[in-house]
Amino acid sequence: MVKEEGAMIPAPHVKRYDLTTYSGILMLSAWGFTIVIASFVFLYVGYLLDRLLGTSPNFMFGLFFLALFTSIGKLYQEAWHKKEDV
Repeated sequence: MVKEEGAMIPAPHVKRYDLTTYSGILMLSAWGFTIVIASFVFLYVGYLLDRLLGTSPNFMFGLFFLALFTSIGKLYQEAWHKKEDV
């Protein structure tokens, strides 16, 4: 916006970007970040449980796949609801 003599008029050369065009990309990147962080946290907790209980990779793999499947399932569920809204 350019201010001329007390009135606000739009400047012709200024582009205004709408965030809705990037909302899909932002949602996917946020979900990717969530999947990676959840997987590593559950992998580490599983590693600690395996060290504590003496079971080699059981809890580590189990919790890793649990985090992976639940995160992807939640992403699919959110995408399904967004598809119904459109």
